[in-house]
Amino acid sequence: MKTIAEWEYKRRPEILELFEEHIYGRTPVGFDSVSFKLTNEKASAMEGRAHLKEVLITAWNKGRSISFPMVLFIPNKRKGPVPAFLLINNRSRRNTDPGRLEKSTFWPAEMVIDSGYAIAAFHNGDVAPDRKDRYQQGLLEQLFPEELEKDNGMKAIGAWAWAASRVMDYLQTDKDIDSKKVAIVGHSRGGKTALWAGAQDRRYAMVFNSCSGNSGAALARRKYGETISLINKQFGHWFNNNYKKYSNKVDSLPVDQHMLIGLIAPRPVYTTNATQDRWADPYGSFLSNVNAKPVYELYRQKVVLPKEMPAVGSPIVESTIGYHFREGAHDLNVYDWTNFIRFANYNYKK
Repeated sequence: MKTIAEWEYKRRPEILELFEEHIYGRTPVGFDSVSFKLTNEKASAMEGRAHLKEVLITAWNKGRSISFPMVLFIPNKRKGPVPAFLLINNRSRRNTDPGRLEKSTFWPAEMVIDSGYAIAAFHNGDVAPDRKDRYQQGLLEQLFPEELEKDNGMKAIGAWAWAASRVMDYLQTDKDIDSKKVAIVGHSRGGKTALWAGAQDRRYAMVFNSCSGNSGAALARRKYGETISLINKQFGHWFNNNYKKYSNKVDSLPVDQHMLIGLIAPRPVYTTNATQDRWADPYGSFLSNVNAKPVYELYRQKVVLPKEMPAVGSPIVESTIGYHFREGAHDLNVYDWTNFIRFANYNYKK
C-alpha cells in the first residue's frame, strides 16, 4: 500500500468488510426514515451557561419503529455553531442527567460547556439492552430482525453504533452545532462501540475511546487480560456469531485492532488506559496506536508516539493519534475529559 487512492478504494474497504464479517457484524445499509422531536428545551440551563435540548429520535423501517432520547447542552457563550462531544453512555442514566440534579465525573457537562464545546449523550440500553438474554429487544427486533438470524449479523455493539449515527443525523440538522466537528466518545464497551462507529461513519471528526480493551483498542494477539475467548463467553451478545470461531484460534483472525484504528485515519483518535485496569491491556492498547501509524503517515498526519509505553500521567496530546496512561481504575473521569478537550483543541486548530 503506497498511495492514498490504493488505501481508500481497495485496502480500506477490504479491512472494513473483514471487521463486519468476523467481529462486529454487517451494518444494514438502509432504513426507511428518521425523525427528531424536541421534547424539552431550556435556554438558560446550568445557571445560564448552556442551552438544553432533549430530543426524541425515531427511526422507521418496514413499518416498524424505535425511539430513543438524547440530551444535548450547548454553550450560551458562542459566536456561531460550536463543536460537540457525543458520549455513548453505557452506565447509569444518572450520569447524563439533563436536570443537573446529579452531576458525574463520567460526563462532566459543566466543564465541557465552560471549555466552549457542546456535549451530547444517549444511553445504549435505550437502543439495545446490554443483556445476553435481552439484547434483541429494541432496535434489532424492531428494525432489523433478519440480522439475528445471520452469523455475520450485527448484535449489540453494532446496534449501539447504528444509533450513534442517528444522533449524528440529528446534530447535522442543529444550527447551533458545527457538524464538521463532532467527536464520539465511549468508555469500556462504549469505547469499543465508539471505535466501530468512527470506523464506519466518517462524519465523526474524531474518536475517543476510554479503557476499551479487548475488541476495542487492545491487540487480540497479545492474549493478555481479557481474551477473545473470555469476552465471547461473558459478552458474546456484543459481537456476531462468527467471532466465536476465533475464541481459541486468535492467530487465524484476519484482522487485529490496530487495523480498526487505521480505519479512522486521517481523523484524530485518542485512547486511554488506567494503572488498575490491566484487564484492558494498556500496553496492547498503546501498541495498537503505534501500529496504526503507517496509515496516518500515508495522509501525512503528524503522529508523535514514543517507541516505549508513555509514563503514567504523561498524555500525548499534540498528535493525530493521542494516548494517555493514568492512575486509577476502569473509569471515565475528569482527567480523561481534560485531555480530550486539550486534544480536540490542538487538532481543530492545526
